Amino acid sequence: MATEAGIVGLPNVGKSTLFNALTAAGALAANYPFATIEPNVGIVNVPDPRLKVIASYIPPQKLIYAALRLVDIAGIVAGASKGEGMGNKFLSHIREVDAICHVVRCFEKAPGGEDITHVSGKVDPISDIETIDTELLLADLETVESALPKAERAVKGKDPEAIIRLSVLKKLQPVLAEGRPARVLVEQNAFETADERRALKSLGMLSAKRVLYIANVDDSDVLGEGPLAQQVREHAAKEGMQVVPVCAKIESELAELDEADRDEMLADLGLDEPALHKVARAIYELLGLQSYYTAGEKEVRAWTIPTGATAPQAAGVIHTDFQRGFIRAETYSVNDLVELKSEKAIREAGRMRVEGKEYIMRDGDVVHFLFNT
Repeated sequence: MATEAGIVGLPNVGKSTLFNALTAAGALAANYPFATIEPNVGIVNVPDPRLKVIASYIPPQKLIYAALRLVDIAGIVAGASKGEGMGNKFLSHIREVDAICHVVRCFEKAPGGEDITHVSGKVDPISDIETIDTELLLADLETVESALPKAERAVKGKDPEAIIRLSVLKKLQPVLAEGRPARVLVEQNAFETADERRALKSLGMLSAKRVLYIANVDDSDVLGEGPLAQQVREHAAKEGMQVVPVCAKIESELAELDEADRDEMLADLGLDEPALHKVARAIYELLGLQSYYTAGEKEVRAWTIPTGATAPQAAGVIHTDFQRGFIRAETYSVNDLVELKSEKAIREAGRMRVEGKEYIMRDGDVVHFLFNT
């Protein structure tokens, strides 16, 4: 199960450099507005040291990481909601992703001194963020206001779905008109029923999606402590969102190195891991996802589930038959394995837990599912 996140931002903020580094896609995109027209799509593994820990005790033929789908969406400009810069097409690409990674330029000149043109002629992270936010809001407001008359007509026919849809539209319209994103209502649990949440999803509200800010910094500020990155941190804190500082240029160089050379370069930079590892994990967290593991001779594998998933739901990620015929789950933690060295020892120590249909999965569970076919 690959979850999809869209990388957005103004033109020339480093989106495509970041995308290429994350997906090790090779040559960098051209440095001019709308270099990316059709969205590039890539798969990136979610870095997870626990997989290698499990594999050191249960050696497999292969390791399989949890995966995210990343979509590199073309640069959005002011007026995109009215079609500027092919904006409507790009906004439609955002509707299809689960979360937004908003890349914000936090460097004056690119590492190495290259002068990269800013689309508005100046480097101002907050103005950049507000430009994107405004376009998403305006697009949503246009969607809602064009849908309202149709919904009002449909309600006259007593269609239950139309009644729910109209209720959702009426909740959205005043909030969007005030310049506040649809996710404000989501966070306030304003859509109380499953039917309302389905109706909201069908509207494809851009501003309902959760956001991870990626502060693209220069190579003298890899930890994002400079004034431009701090502006992004303060803005994100007000929204309850995360920020990950990344020097996309450095990350693209790291992505091309073998493990030994990469570790040496990281040590020279004073970093313990590539910033892109933090980005992948932050996207995972943003979407409310967690991993559990299956382990055997063929493979040690991470499976992606929503936080709060039950054991049968987790089994269904492997195969629907597992969920349908679920009997029980036998589970233990990675720490149990580290302490006791084998599944046999875990069983003998009474640490292999037997869980039923009501069990809520914990992040990092190692599981064997028993089921009827």
